[in-house]
Amino acid sequence: MKKLHWLIIKTFLGPFVLTFFIVLFVLLMQFLWRYIDDLVGKGLELKIIGELLIYTSASLVSMALPLSILMSSLMAFGSLGEFYELTAMKSSGISLQRIMLPIIIFVILISFGAFFFSTNVLPITNLKMRALLWDVRQQRPELQIREGEFYNGVDGYSIRINEKNPQNNMLYDLK
Repeated sequence: MKKLHWLIIKTFLGPFVLTFFIVLFVLLMQFLWRYIDDLVGKGLELKIIGELLIYTSASLVSMALPLSILMSSLMAFGSLGEFYELTAMKSSGISLQRIMLPIIIFVILISFGAFFFSTNVLPITNLKMRALLWDVRQQRPELQIREGEFYNGVDGYSIRINEKNPQNNMLYDLK
């Protein structure tokens, strides 16, 4: 490989890793915000929460990869253009397709890895994540019952509670 190819890959790789983890973090926070009611106050161990976050992170990789590839390629070529390196390459007679070739090959390799990940790893992690999330929801179902609202979690019954003691979760005035 030529030094020019290494320069382009180094320019691409730093923003790729950074944007991948930032996008993964944002998507993970969206997941936590969505399921915060199911996780808070159930007395879960850090190991269980960590396991759920790892499974969720693995399932969000397929959404984070395209965004990070797009952002890092824009940042890499923007950086090359900002310091007139792209202009110098074009003026020396190198075509834009040849300049982009290392990134294209790198993205194709990432695509094959993502395809392998999506077909082999992703179904397993999605199954484990959904099962763990269901177990967490079923751990303390009395926390899902709120005061003054109807609860339909019991098959064949609709329950309404006027008062709930937060210290011992005692339910009063059931209807």
